[in-house]
Amino acid sequence: MNIVRKINDQLAIAGQITLDQLKQIADEGYKSVLNLRLPDEAGLLADEQQKTEFLGLYYVNFPTKNEDINHQSMLQIYQAIAELPKPTLIHCDNSIRSAAIVLLYIAIKQGITFEKALQKVITLGLI
Repeated sequence: MNIVRKINDQLAIAGQITLDQLKQIADEGYKSVLNLRLPDEAGLLADEQQKTEFLGLYYVNFPTKNEDINHQSMLQIYQAIAELPKPTLIHCDNSIRSAAIVLLYIAIKQGITFEKALQKVITLGLI
């Protein structure tokens, strides 16, 4: 089972989550899930949106490939994260994309330019 890693009071990351993990995060007070996985990736949780919403959580799927992370796509993801009720779990297949996105989001919120934040994420080996 992938580990859910709390980044701060508003955001957590994980790889592909299970139904048990969805129930757990709902019980822990999470309000929303942002799924970065593409529909053709192996190992997706069947009917993830319906299962998430059944548990009372908001759900957004923003299919994202590492190589497609750029200034424009990050602005769209940033807006989705900003609008989702918190706390929010952001997940992908192995938590690498979700970690990269969360680090970029936090850096931009702190006033770091996208280019500098992206370079740090690349240096960390996340994309």
